[in-house]
Amino acid sequence: MDIFSAGRDFVRREARLVESRLFATIFEGADPAGVVDALRGYQNADGGFGHGLEPDKRCPDSLSLDVEVAFDTLLASGAREEEMVRRAVDWLDKTATPEGAVSLAAPVIEGYPRAEHMSEWTYQPDINPTAGLVGRLYKLGVEHPWRERAAAWCAAKLAEGFPEDAHGMHEAMEFLEHTEVDLDQVRDWLPKLKWYRADATDPSYGVTPLHLAPTPDSFWRPLFDDAQINGHLDRLVADQQDDGGWAITWEPPSQAATLEYRGILTVHALRTLKAYNRL
Repeated sequence: MDIFSAGRDFVRREARLVESRLFATIFEGADPAGVVDALRGYQNADGGFGHGLEPDKRCPDSLSLDVEVAFDTLLASGAREEEMVRRAVDWLDKTATPEGAVSLAAPVIEGYPRAEHMSEWTYQPDINPTAGLVGRLYKLGVEHPWRERAAAWCAAKLAEGFPEDAHGMHEAMEFLEHTEVDLDQVRDWLPKLKWYRADATDPSYGVTPLHLAPTPDSFWRPLFDDAQINGHLDRLVADQQDDGGWAITWEPPSQAATLEYRGILTVHALRTLKAYNRL
């Protein structure tokens, strides 16, 4: 069976409704309204998103991390549901620091199953996820007073220096692509990052060039030469499992969370391979 058919069958067999609707929109021409409808089940009355939309914590309360996943899902589907997004940004506004910074999670997650890495560090307002959320709002075309306040905070924070881990830098880059940024400065910083996986032969956990440039027309694609991108595309193809899905390289809190994240990764892998004409 070919890469696409095997991945499609995995999504149909194992993925959540939201990833199944996203797959149908991207690959089968389905109406993106179906993705929006699936996301509504994760949006709380306060406007934020929760209920394990990001599967590493099984908490129903609204968290910025889940809001980010909702924005990513909308962007991937091509859907523009401004009221849904605006309610979420209203929630970010209420929970942010006076300067506009937000945290990935909150102590409320401690009452629910969660991955080991979902700990106290996620409670601190930081570039991750503030910069990533601002960058996604630019892409969604949604203006909001919080976006402007948070953008000013991000600009000031990044003027002091880039994050030291690849996740934080990935979030910073979501914001920086909408600014006058020095590509060479970013290129020089990448090898210094913790959890940055430049070597395509390294099977360990990490952020790769394909995470930073998931399509050939990505803003950050010029940071990487063709050999780097092709090496990671070869690795992505090789990492497809016998069941058609892609595996995760960390320990989620449950079997359900494992399958949910594998569904997310499988749709993402197929999107990347399609963008680079590898399907």
